[in-house]
Amino acid sequence: MPIAADVTLGAKVRVFWPQLVNLYGCVIGEETQIGPFVEIQRGVRIGARCKISSHAFICEGVTLEDGVFVGHGVMFTNDRYPRATTPQGALQSAEDWELRPIRVRRGASIGSNATVLAGVTLGREAMVGAGAVVTHDVPDYAIVAGVPARVVGDVRER
Repeated sequence: MPIAADVTLGAKVRVFWPQLVNLYGCVIGEETQIGPFVEIQRGVRIGARCKISSHAFICEGVTLEDGVFVGHGVMFTNDRYPRATTPQGALQSAEDWELRPIRVRRGASIGSNATVLAGVTLGREAMVGAGAVVTHDVPDYAIVAGVPARVVGDVRER
């Protein structure tokens, strides 16, 4: 079942093509819209009136506040040093890595195919350009673009 029984959906949440999403152990706020081919993992909290576009991956440890836009193909990461195995060669388990949470503040927008690295906070109303790789915190109202993402403007000056 693509939407697991342990998912909490707020009032008027719209999941487009629910058979083509993978949602489990997460909380989705009221009036949020979720496109097809989206995965939202356990422990994720998504606020009210967010838009999650198709092919987005939202991993454990991510919190999206109200009114956040996530473009097509956006990826979040939650581990700064991912490995498949331990130094001894065994498959890693939950005890072998450190979850680094990500917070996306109210009204922020993340452009298509951007990647947000572990431990980052995106400020209120901030905008991340398409294809950017966000490696550091983004200030409130900043516009960032590039690889790595750098401040290129301020949304209040548009």
